[in-house]
Amino acid sequence: MKPKKAVQALGALAQDSRLAAYRLLVQAGSDGLAVGEISRRLKVPAPTLTSHLNVLRRAGLVRDEREGRVIRCRADYAQMNALLGFLTENCCAGDPGACAPAAICATSIRKTQPRSTKP
Repeated sequence: MKPKKAVQALGALAQDSRLAAYRLLVQAGSDGLAVGEISRRLKVPAPTLTSHLNVLRRAGLVRDEREGRVIRCRADYAQMNALLGFLTENCCAGDPGACAPAAICATSIRKTQPRSTKP
């Protein structure tokens, strides 16, 4: 991935609603979600969500297809992996143990973070 494309992708994700929509699509898997379902789950008005999805589309992070009257959106995993690869390609001064794959990092972070204990 070229730096300009990485900046565009990171910029697209640098907004709360867009990041939430993208994460929802990543979690949805290859089936994706209908725009209306994304709107309902995130409680974002449809016109606002459409604007956010357009930013993610231009960055190459989301693709969609029409299914009759429904537009189904999917995360573009190849683009996501290219961005992660770009961010980690020169990682950790050559120490591969310090740069575990993202999925392993996310799982281990969740397992090792202390739980909040409210008094």
